[in-house]
Amino acid sequence: MKAISNDKPQGVCATDFASIIGEENAVCLWENIKIGQQKRIQQAVTSGKPPTCIVYPRTQQQLAAVIAKAHSHNWRVLPCGSGSKLSWGGLVKGVDVVVSTERVNQLIEHAVGDLTVTVEAGMKFSDLQALLAKSRQFLALDPTAPESATIGGIVATGDTGSLRQRYGSVRDQLLGVTFVRADGEIAKAGGRVVKNVAGYDLMKLLTGSYGTLGLISQLTFRVYPLSEASGTVVLTGSAEAVSQAADILRGSALTPVQADLLSTKLVSSLGLGQGLGLIARFQSISESVKEQSNRVLEVGQKLGLNGAIFADADEASLWQRLQERIHFSARESVITCKIGVLPTAAVDILTQVELGLIHISSGLGLLQLEDENQVLQVRDSTQLNRGFLTILEAPVAVKEQIDVWGYTGNALPLMRRIKEQFDSKNILSPGRFVGGI
Repeated sequence: MKAISNDKPQGVCATDFASIIGEENAVCLWENIKIGQQKRIQQAVTSGKPPTCIVYPRTQQQLAAVIAKAHSHNWRVLPCGSGSKLSWGGLVKGVDVVVSTERVNQLIEHAVGDLTVTVEAGMKFSDLQALLAKSRQFLALDPTAPESATIGGIVATGDTGSLRQRYGSVRDQLLGVTFVRADGEIAKAGGRVVKNVAGYDLMKLLTGSYGTLGLISQLTFRVYPLSEASGTVVLTGSAEAVSQAADILRGSALTPVQADLLSTKLVSSLGLGQGLGLIARFQSISESVKEQSNRVLEVGQKLGLNGAIFADADEASLWQRLQERIHFSARESVITCKIGVLPTAAVDILTQVELGLIHISSGLGLLQLEDENQVLQVRDSTQLNRGFLTILEAPVAVKEQIDVWGYTGNALPLMRRIKEQFDSKNILSPGRFVGGI
């Protein structure tokens, strides 16, 4: 296998990028970057010399030319959108330039009748949802920081939430992708229709690759009609009873679009009561939402759980507060982790942590942990239950001490070969992915 190049790059010249884009404010030198943005970048990279600049191409062709220039000089690139998830994943080594796609953000096509939409990677998720809502449609993802997250960043980090209960993951909804290779060439996979089997399934490979294989520039998704009505049921009480309720819901004919188990502190911080919690959301016609919600309440009553139904503004507020509470913390020392376990082991894991959420069907979720020791303890528990625990956000010092990914599988040699094929010079996000890829 050919070794990934570690040739020392030449010094970055910001004027090279400025000449490509030819617009004012298209290249921002490090010393001119806002303090908050500098901090986000510093949370993503190893300690040392900061990148020279951020480059903001406005078209896919400019993006390709920027990457081609970096490739020709062996400049190491940290790709990003708005930067809302820059601090996720491993620390990137020796970044020379940050390339942002947030200005590559046009709507390419919305095929309303075909239920598909094609957009450039820099479009913000909230802006896309607003466009789709005009046609009574939506993209069935619920990512972190929906107001600022870009579509490309969501795909690059494989970021979805509780809606996977009904609609699946990012990979399941992605129909086509255009991306810029490490050498600056533009490549495509998939298409703009739901039934498409042309070419290799690069969509799945690029999803969750954290910008290590290429820079996503354009995406096509399937979309769904907005439902007539929505309602959310919350059950709270003892761990044993909540676990039984989750088992019953998983085995029933009920069809929640979101369904999660909540830790005791998360339940209390949201003002939902005491004990563990189960939250289930139904969206359909009004009669179906009402019937399914009442059936979940009945299950809870039989198990001795407290129950409540949320609708309209109260429901929207509840889900917004839930996302804010589980994704963000006022304390910078908190370690946010992604977890995956057998669904039947979810309650056991949640009893070990203060703040956590796990989806009842997939066993995927998020935890907020206090320190490195707790991370290692919970990681051991998840691995005993045939699962995993990955650090998303943590202080740089923590990421320098602990393996962020905690990967124990046997596919690392294959991953390294794929990386070498896509990025032989190792200039795209070096060190951010599993095994230091």
